[in-house]
Amino acid sequence: MKDLLNTLCNYVRENEINMFDIAVCDRENTERVVFVETNPCQNSYSVTKLFCVTAMGMLYDDGLVTPDMTVGEIFKDEIKSYGIDENKWSGVTVDHVLTHKIGFDAGFLDIDTEDASKYPTDDFLYLVLSHELALEPGSKYVYSDAAYYLASRIITKLSGEKLDELLMRRLLLPLKVRESAFSKCPLGYPIGATGLYIRTADMLKLGRVYLDGGVYNGTRIISEEWIDIVLTRSYELRPYGHGYTKGGMRGQRLYINPNTGVAVAWHSFDRAKKTEGLRDLL
Repeated sequence: MKDLLNTLCNYVRENEINMFDIAVCDRENTERVVFVETNPCQNSYSVTKLFCVTAMGMLYDDGLVTPDMTVGEIFKDEIKSYGIDENKWSGVTVDHVLTHKIGFDAGFLDIDTEDASKYPTDDFLYLVLSHELALEPGSKYVYSDAAYYLASRIITKLSGEKLDELLMRRLLLPLKVRESAFSKCPLGYPIGATGLYIRTADMLKLGRVYLDGGVYNGTRIISEEWIDIVLTRSYELRPYGHGYTKGGMRGQRLYINPNTGVAVAWHSFDRAKKTEGLRDLL
């Protein structure tokens, strides 16, 4: 573990990557190196999506959702009140949402790059549900933050809790996360796709959950069945090298290697492409 951390740190310094800190853990110990003293919690950008996936897994374990449930079924009342064709979302499943195969032909609702104050309404759910489905659902992967805002709202619709409330009660408190915050839409719902502010060492703990079959320090967080689904269907944790990884637009990353039992996390503020060599060392 220490050899890997040293290798990563040397690469950061040699390539002058704007890295805040890196944390590495196995099933017993955690090591962290700080490069720049900064605010303790940083925006994890799209690593946030994996936290949203984990919350969806909790609902799956509770019997409240399955990957083949349809958006049309879940939001039947909202679709009717918005005056949207009730057949439009009948073929879009939760699996399509989590794999970015909804039927959008381009990404949208990206609050990190767009000026959300210029959106035509404060109702982001309406923006998503009324958006054109130009492609056949399931036919093409098109990455969009809109998919994970929809996932966030699915979680609330089925559980009665907002994403941040559910995660606080069932993930962040059991993992003893020191502090965190979520970016939200004007109506108060977490974006789900981005905007989780958290310490790197605490973000790393989610890696431990996935390494240890859904258990953290003896507490079951999610089922092994859900972890198998996530890894098989690439719900944000995608195969890379000898493990699985999820990154963010400014080079943030969470990585797990089930073979070695090691997880790695870092926060940076650089071009994601510049950190690709760092990822290749994992």
